[in-house]
Amino acid sequence: MKNSKYNLITLICFLFLFISCTNDLNVTPEDDDVFTADEFYSQPGAYKQALAGVYGNLSLTGTGGAESSFLEGVDAGTSQYGRCLWYMQDLTADQIIWSYENDPGTRELQRNIWSADNPIILGMFSRTMVEVAIANEFLRQSSSEKLNSRGITDGVEVANINLYRNEVRVLRALAYYNLMDLYGKAPFITEDDPINFQGPEYNRQQLFDFIESEINAVLPNLKDPRTNEYGRLDKAVANMILAKMYLNAEVYIGQNRYVDCVTKCNDIINGGYTLNTNYLNNFKKDNDTSPELIFTLQSDAINTQNYGPTTVLCNGQVGSIESNGDDFGVGGWGGAIRLRKQFSLIFSDPIFDNDTRNTIISANRSIEITNIADKDQGFVFGKYSNISSTGVSGSNTTFVDTDFPLFRLADVYLMYAECAVRGASNATMTDAVTYVNLLRERANNGATNANITNADLNLDFIIDERARELYMESHRRQDLIRFGKYTGGSYNWVWKGNGSNGIALPTHLKVFPIPTASLASNPNLTQNTGY
Repeated sequence: MKNSKYNLITLICFLFLFISCTNDLNVTPEDDDVFTADEFYSQPGAYKQALAGVYGNLSLTGTGGAESSFLEGVDAGTSQYGRCLWYMQDLTADQIIWSYENDPGTRELQRNIWSADNPIILGMFSRTMVEVAIANEFLRQSSSEKLNSRGITDGVEVANINLYRNEVRVLRALAYYNLMDLYGKAPFITEDDPINFQGPEYNRQQLFDFIESEINAVLPNLKDPRTNEYGRLDKAVANMILAKMYLNAEVYIGQNRYVDCVTKCNDIINGGYTLNTNYLNNFKKDNDTSPELIFTLQSDAINTQNYGPTTVLCNGQVGSIESNGDDFGVGGWGGAIRLRKQFSLIFSDPIFDNDTRNTIISANRSIEITNIADKDQGFVFGKYSNISSTGVSGSNTTFVDTDFPLFRLADVYLMYAECAVRGASNATMTDAVTYVNLLRERANNGATNANITNADLNLDFIIDERARELYMESHRRQDLIRFGKYTGGSYNWVWKGNGSNGIALPTHLKVFPIPTASLASNPNLTQNTGY
């Protein structure tokens, strides 16, 4: 939370002292402090600090700095929430290649040959279940009975704690949403279950129903959009989770929920968020000031250093030939990320030459990647930056101050447009075209030369426009699955399925396997079909 820093590391460590979850989550607390819950929560401001710990788990990995991890047997580089999400959503799809295939788990992900022993797949599953565990513990410690036993009766304080509880329930729902999307199942555990409880396996339908009912239960009591302090969620974040869930409901539960998605999109659009007039300012050091960002993963180069997605993206996009780290306020990692041919081609039409979203650097490079180890092959890009919109460089050239845009308004506009094309009765093609053209005009500095008409708007347009607008923001795998382009062979990309020109993927790869270690720790879990 950039404008109100808390000691997130201390709080996450503290919360783990009260979650003995090594059996079901493969988590070992790293601190043997004997500070009790009652002692901690009797202090002024303790509940707000504990709330910061629940948020903090989305950015931090452990108590010992960027290299540390709470997770037993999983290091920080393969267990940071946002980085793992980016690996699994974007690296497994048609946008990027990671040059350093010795990095644990990356080779298998980008070649679509992963197994249940992949460390990144384990890291994401474990980190997300840790979020569930931390949320559950906060809810246990903030019940009305606990508040009364600790003499916390002041009306204002109790009301604030109840708000924190509602936010934590949404954060837990977000965790289960990720598990539902990525793995198709998860152990189900709430604050009503005892510590060390090995939760029953919930399938996608059960998780979908829980997330929907949980968010709807707390939604009226959350802060209105843009009225909470930066870094904390509001009604728009809750509606965004529901909107994403409804958009993908045919994949998750076999039901058409596009009308519900449009309803949630309208709620968000009417909530006061507006497009940033400069597209690239959404991805700079001071993007916490952007009116477009609905929810971000925090990044702070001094106080909360971590190898999260924006540190990886800012450093990784620096080209091996260009050595252009100074352009982004970082040292760079020597060409770690390059673009797959299929992504580069969606910007190949001359109409995108002046599109600000087109950050592709192609000079002195071939579009082809025939050898993944050759960092000079393939185009590179320059979307993220550790320099502010006013030209101020970040405080560190390795770790960045740039927050990761998990949800932003542009995605809402494109979700509405997609639902209109898919026939949602409460969406109009006129509004859909208007929303797309707002993005096109923003990308062209107000010019209308790239605007579209109703005749241009179809599903093929939408999937490509989503790629142009939202690349490197952890959406692509989910989008390709929804459009029927991920598995099978109707659409191939270079190195898909470990073929240099791409080969068909089997259907079971639409979900990731349950990690072997997680299966061993909870006998209620079963492996996904095909693994």
